[in-house]
Amino acid sequence: MQSKLIASVTLMAIIVISLVLQENFALAQLTQLQNKAKNPQIMEPKVFARSDTVVVYPIFTQAAYGNNGFYDYYKKICDSKCLTIPIPSTIYGSYVSSGMGFIMLSSLKFDTLTDVDVDKNPDILKQYKRVIILHNEYVTKKEFDAITSHPNVIYLYPNALYAEVKVNYATNQTTLVRGHSYPTRDVVNGFGWRYDNSKMEYNTSCKNPSYFKVANGMMLNCYPELVISDKTFLKSLVQQ
Repeated sequence: MQSKLIASVTLMAIIVISLVLQENFALAQLTQLQNKAKNPQIMEPKVFARSDTVVVYPIFTQAAYGNNGFYDYYKKICDSKCLTIPIPSTIYGSYVSSGMGFIMLSSLKFDTLTDVDVDKNPDILKQYKRVIILHNEYVTKKEFDAITSHPNVIYLYPNALYAEVKVNYATNQTTLVRGHSYPTRDVVNGFGWRYDNSKMEYNTSCKNPSYFKVANGMMLNCYPELVISDKTFLKSLVQQ
């Protein structure tokens, strides 16, 4: 009995140590990428910077993936109360909200906006020759219309413009309206968008990244979050 207990405790200790090592490794990788993004000698921002281009950060998507957010509803962790959530006051980028992509593109001196900026003033995108969309999975109808009517958009992350949300700025909250199997399971893209490329988001290695044309721009065929810091990849983006 005692030997089984010792074995069990030992196994648990190994699991805990393994998890800590994995977390430390991931943190080290993220720190390395962030430092690289801040290093002008490595990134050569003058080579890449385009004052006629704006990047839209997916703040609504950041909210959706947060605690007590849409995904807790999808997982049946909470009820419909998780379909109305606070809009974050600060950007806290992660893999699902294309955080590293935003860090890298910001470091290259592109102008930046958030979903909120575009929803409040859709015409703001008309000031730019080119718009870069990240993993803006959840957007309002006004934002969707502003993006899809712009003539030169780079959809850098698959699964963008996937579900519709509405916003109450008086309460600073966003609510899921349609999409991602809501309000019924047969609803896929909340806007019925013909260029939905969500299946490509599972290609995370981006070993053979390429862009293909759509009506108002170009789409990347993979989810580039893990390779976005590569200088060659960024050059190919700017050349689009």
